[in-house]
Amino acid sequence: MKKVICEVLKSSRVADMYLYVEKAQGLARVPEALLERFGKPKSAMTLLLTPERKLANADINKVLAALKAQGFYLQLPKEEASEMREIALANSKLSGR
Repeated sequence: MKKVICEVLKSSRVADMYLYVEKAQGLARVPEALLERFGKPKSAMTLLLTPERKLANADINKVLAALKAQGFYLQLPKEEASEMREIALANSKLSGR
């Protein structure tokens, strides 16, 4: 994936939660459960993504990989992202990974 025209959508329910989608596909590949939690999406900006581009709060390589694999990238608020990492770590310890 070399260049992607990406629309960044802001959540109407959760502060600092953003959803990156390919502009051409829109929300077609985003799971319904995520859209319910996300609320009504508000367009924040449209970007041309390339591997060389820097993003303020996301790793460009992770964004591009997620867009290719699942059709979207979810950027969580910093405190929620850290809570999710703690939960994942606890779960991995419980399952013996």
